Amino acid sequence: MTNPSDKAQPVPHNPADDAPLPYKIGVLCYLYNDAGELLLLHRAQHPNRGLYSPIGGKLHMHEGESPLACALREIHEEVELELKPEALHLTGIISETAYQNENHWLLFLYEVMHPVTITRMEFNEGTLEWQPWENVMQLDIPDTDRHVIYPLVQKYHRSFFHAHIDCSQGRMDWRLESPVQAGE
Repeated sequence: MTNPSDKAQPVPHNPADDAPLPYKIGVLCYLYNDAGELLLLHRAQHPNRGLYSPIGGKLHMHEGESPLACALREIHEEVELELKPEALHLTGIISETAYQNENHWLLFLYEVMHPVTITRMEFNEGTLEWQPWENVMQLDIPDTDRHVIYPLVQKYHRSFFHAHIDCSQGRMDWRLESPVQAGE
């Protein structure tokens, strides 16, 4: 005989499950050395802990910070370089729906227009490493970077693109929104 308390009880509906995901705005910064290698952060913190990604961070929205100002600030904070705005080029914009089912993201991708030398290779967010482009795809990187972002950054190097990635419900559907390809 089974105890009535042993039967599975329906899980009550939690209204928090229906709450919309927060939207975050951030920057990713692509820095290169004289050999053309890309600077990547082996992340020690969330998000993407244990994975490699370009340096960057979230806009200080409460201050009204612009994406360019955020990129300059993040480069200074993370690699201790003081750059002028004209040293950066806006290469791309990525919008992501439901990344890791935690947030929606709007990411501004900046490339530094000249090779840089850095001396700081470790800080609280992880370890910095110079990587040749041909090695990047062999590293532990986020799937969105592997399948969408890095190929587009390489294709539109110092040009411009905008793409949208839908990560909801385990998908990774994406589309190039700009430049519009002929025939679209």
